[in-house]
Amino acid sequence: MSDDADDPQAAWRAWHDGRATAVSAPYGPLALTGTYWLADYPEGRIPAVPGLWRATDGGVALTATAEDALRLDGEPFTGDAVLAADGAPPAHSRLSAGEARLVVIRREGRWAVRVFDPASEARRAFAGVEATPYDPAFAPRGRFRPYPEDRRVQVENADGRARGLGLGGELTFPFQGAEHTLQVAVDEDDGSLWAVFGDATGGRSSYRFRFLKPGIPDAGGAITVDFNRSLLPPCAFADHFICPFPPPGNTLPFGVAAGERRLKAALATGI
Repeated sequence: MSDDADDPQAAWRAWHDGRATAVSAPYGPLALTGTYWLADYPEGRIPAVPGLWRATDGGVALTATAEDALRLDGEPFTGDAVLAADGAPPAHSRLSAGEARLVVIRREGRWAVRVFDPASEARRAFAGVEATPYDPAFAPRGRFRPYPEDRRVQVENADGRARGLGLGGELTFPFQGAEHTLQVAVDEDDGSLWAVFGDATGGRSSYRFRFLKPGIPDAGGAITVDFNRSLLPPCAFADHFICPFPPPGNTLPFGVAAGERRLKAALATGI
């Protein structure tokens, strides 16, 4: 990564501080208080969410009365609307109920409503993220090799359901005298890589699995595989996320004693 060139330790500290700010923001991952799948509420009434909700071929149909006190695009909303999946950050969600933000999502054809509440218990109790200071040994140079065609594998998710995970290639890198490989997804918009991985510290001194976003490889596929920036998955902050577990082959045989490890003691529930 280019910002590591002059002072990688300083760059890592700035990254870590930025992450702490992002996850503890009013509508960050700690604010998620529920993910409600509409199929589980055939009558359209979700106990914790105002309004009447129905999945349709065109999106999510919402009916609200004045008593629901919903706001759409910043204005009081009553009547009917059809909502598509919301791609904006929760802080910019079109729909709100008081201080809470309501976000419509779609996963493999199933619709859900998420509630982000800045007054959540998890956000109030947040004590920080344990992270290991920068260690250059955990930043080897690797190489990305794309698959001839994208692959999709079924993996278990944190909510107990299996879902498809798209994979665009393999990331190989040396560590402790051996070569290792991770299967990675490729962002369709900018070509950046993303992996979900396990390692020998998982469930012990680190969360059970983590994410890695090493960036964009150069034209020849070369890229720094910087485990110092290993990320806790969203489900480490709130149980209502549906993070994918590592696909087969993505559990490394060594300990990644680097990057974000787990939540600090006040919320250390991930191991």
